[in-house]
Amino acid sequence: MSAVLELGEVAIRFGGVQAVGGVTCSVEGGDFVGLIGPNGAGKTTLIRMIAGLLRPDRGRIALGGVEITAEPTAARVRRGLALTHQIVRPFREMTVLDNVVLGAGLTHTSNPLRALLHINRRHESERAAQILASVGLAGTERKLAGALPLGQLKRLELARALAVDPKIVLLDEPLAGLNHTEASKQAETISEVHRRGITVVLVEHNLEEVMRVCRRLIVLNNGVVIGDGEPRVVMADPAVHDAYVGGGIVSHADA
Repeated sequence: MSAVLELGEVAIRFGGVQAVGGVTCSVEGGDFVGLIGPNGAGKTTLIRMIAGLLRPDRGRIALGGVEITAEPTAARVRRGLALTHQIVRPFREMTVLDNVVLGAGLTHTSNPLRALLHINRRHESERAAQILASVGLAGTERKLAGALPLGQLKRLELARALAVDPKIVLLDEPLAGLNHTEASKQAETISEVHRRGITVVLVEHNLEEVMRVCRRLIVLNNGVVIGDGEPRVVMADPAVHDAYVGGGIVSHADA
């Protein structure tokens, strides 16, 4: 296996707060990683740097062996990176299908001339419908995205990420706000995505589901890695236990 994602001493500071303090790790192709930690640990900040939404103060980020530290988000997406957000933001006045078609047509829409010449969307529509069915949204294609309940919106967010044909997907709290049944079904859907060969990094506070589906845990606290390995071994580490129940929660706002 070769590393799909590599981080070397990645760090960022906001004012006087060291949000991420030098993270070094790698994610192998086919891995299913749970990125966890107490509130304020730096998880969301870290994946936003990986996605190009934030620029690290120092360190190196590589995707598929190519350094992308200075690349914009769009270039990272073209290299095979996808990100879902904790707060879902679909195009609410568009249909569910069209939300996914936009992603499925990335190779055309990323180039203005190619977009003008590409009139027939049949292939993208068919692929979008297949993706929707794969995440449990068959039958919703013609509904407006804004009419979907939260559980289905979370699935739509995943479908939109899959539409860009990613090698690795970063999922920022895809179970947040869901009840126990919805969370379990969503976790199963994510597991199925992983079984289809897509590398997954899952940021999530629902430890029950994380422990059930993830093969590996990386634990952050105060912006640094304090645990990395097989889930049950990592959760048995006293340092990880203390981070959750022994005062490891810090004050600055970050998931």
